[in-house]
Amino acid sequence: MYTVRPVTAEELLGAAERLGGLLADSVDGGASVGFLAPLDAGAAADWWRALAPEVGAGRLLVWVAYPEAGAGAGAGAGAGAGAGAGAGAGAGAGAGAGAGTDAGRRIAGTVQLRPASTANGRHRAEVAKLMVHQADRGHGLAGRLLAALEEEAVGRGIRTLVLDTETDSPAERLYAAAGWTRVGTVPDFATDPAGVPHATSIYFKALAAAAHSPGR
Repeated sequence: MYTVRPVTAEELLGAAERLGGLLADSVDGGASVGFLAPLDAGAAADWWRALAPEVGAGRLLVWVAYPEAGAGAGAGAGAGAGAGAGAGAGAGAGAGAGAGTDAGRRIAGTVQLRPASTANGRHRAEVAKLMVHQADRGHGLAGRLLAALEEEAVGRGIRTLVLDTETDSPAERLYAAAGWTRVGTVPDFATDPAGVPHATSIYFKALAAAAHSPGR
């Protein structure tokens, strides 16, 4: 079992090294999330720290997943783990957890939402950096992270989500099962962590309209 909740800019800084470890694990596992292997742990942590101003300004939302007390990490590669976007049940589970209780806890997964900044695009957002640690795959955690993100997006009046992911990767099965629609592919859009070019698939998902203004 896992607790999934958003983090503040301050919490992100405190978790940067652990998030850097998750990022390095995803890259080592072959996920196409914008980095080449081997990824230095310090550089990975610095990348997360650099996001804190955007999180503080509300331009970027970040969720993290923590194993609950006594829950062991599972084995097995589940579809969508290390999904690398742009790179289920239990939506928003644990959102009220206090920062102090999470300090130092192992981070099993993460995902980001970047709302569009243009005046005519405030109804849409990009999903990015969906990652699940290799030891935690096969338990539906990627789906839970997506569900928490989508719940928040709907509450903010966001109606359209977009993302991109490596074509023919396990992530594509996750997005198909979660109701995403593939628009098409771009050949040789990005390389995998070994530097080999791969096609990228573009996806979108239409969300239920929120009951209030999209300009919230």
